[in-house]
Amino acid sequence: MAIGPVQLIVLGFNHPNFHGEVIEELERLRESDTIRVIDALAVHKDADGEMEVAHLSNLTEEEAVELGSKVGALIGLGIEGEEGLERGAEAGALAAADGVEVFSDEQAWDVLEDIPNDSAAALLLIEHHWAVPLRDAIARAGGFRLSDGFISPLDLVEIGLMEAEEAEELHAMETAAAKPKP
Repeated sequence: MAIGPVQLIVLGFNHPNFHGEVIEELERLRESDTIRVIDALAVHKDADGEMEVAHLSNLTEEEAVELGSKVGALIGLGIEGEEGLERGAEAGALAAADGVEVFSDEQAWDVLEDIPNDSAAALLLIEHHWAVPLRDAIARAGGFRLSDGFISPLDLVEIGLMEAEEAEELHAMETAAAKPKP
């Protein structure tokens, strides 16, 4: 089975509600075949930085069994305890032996370190179904991905795609929960 482009998105929450509106929207996107959530984890960090991890997913039971904990494997988190860590390390070693370099030290992204103490995060591994035909057309044309990233609404003002007031409102909405409470 061919898989579409996959992205890891890390969302921070001061007071998470992982079963409400966000889950409903992910379900809507799945039903429209726009995206598929391959795996999802909820991570809570207490005030001392101790973490609790829960598995979230909108996969069917069969898909969940087939795919396992992919986010945990990507970020080196032993969701399944010591045994899970060992399996992840073995898979990484086999990939390296085959000449596959997943992440170099320069590319490493310590997702867990980015989560502030006394908050939570949802880590979503998303397959972009909508992008499969585009990716394949690019590959047939000899193209390849050099980089990618989301652009802040504030940066879109600079290039004339948004009005300043609209961008400031959107930026404020996107970052409001990240601001420390007085």
